[in-house]
Amino acid sequence: MKKLIFLIPIYNDWKSLLKLIDEINNTVKRIKGFEFNCIVINDASNVEQIKISKPSNIKTLKIINMKKNKGHARCNAFGLRYINTNEIFDYVILMDGDGEDRPNEIIDLINKILKEPEVSVVAKRIKRAEGLVFQLMYQAHKLIVFIFTGKKINFGNYSCLVKKDVNKLSDKASLWSSFSGSVKKHIFKLNTINSIRGTRYFGPSKMSLMNLFLHSFSIIAVFKYQVFLRSTFMIIILAYFNIYLGNFSIFFQILIIVFNLIIFIVSLREKENELKNSNNNLDSITDITH
Repeated sequence: MKKLIFLIPIYNDWKSLLKLIDEINNTVKRIKGFEFNCIVINDASNVEQIKISKPSNIKTLKIINMKKNKGHARCNAFGLRYINTNEIFDYVILMDGDGEDRPNEIIDLINKILKEPEVSVVAKRIKRAEGLVFQLMYQAHKLIVFIFTGKKINFGNYSCLVKKDVNKLSDKASLWSSFSGSVKKHIFKLNTINSIRGTRYFGPSKMSLMNLFLHSFSIIAVFKYQVFLRSTFMIIILAYFNIYLGNFSIFFQILIIVFNLIIFIVSLREKENELKNSNNNLDSITDITH
């Protein structure tokens, strides 16, 4: 029997977590041949935790409490390292704790894994629930990522990783800043499922335009050397066309230089030492047994 662990970061949103775990439990009862376990990373929540019971179809449920709030991406990074070091497992499914990663798609992830058990699966976003402005910005983000990195990244955290890929990612500095960028850079073969971004169980989405910009820059920064090389070619080409484009060419050259400076600054978030010492931020572990 294969052992699968759900990895779910959470910050304050305990009511959503309670509903998510219940929906996961109702989904996995239809899946045979797997043992399901769940690890919740409590990112130093500052509201009181509500009572959570262990569901009938989840063998173990752990809540790992962190001392300091580090953010969603770093919770995932710590969680993967923790699982890789401390747990016996075959697969890890990463999910957001607010309902935007729809539990019914767990079946699609596992069906894809059953076809190729050694290939990780990511959930490709084919539809989002946000407003028109955000969706247009998201499309612009994907285009910019492709132009400057040559990579098509149309997935977020929702994924099912095989053990060898968890092991490969767990010591990559880029994981401390961007999960999807790290996956695309270091895992060369991936399967995909189509995924519809769900709506939050409670409250508005936390993915603001500012968070989208940081998310986008963090992904691009994983490929900073490719970005610098491509940008150099762009600047050279624009310089060649200065005689025809005049100030427009100079403007875009300056824009590219500023963009690269931002990418360099964001790349400083990739701190290998903090990743490898992230266990120091662990406060306590609660086993939910009933």
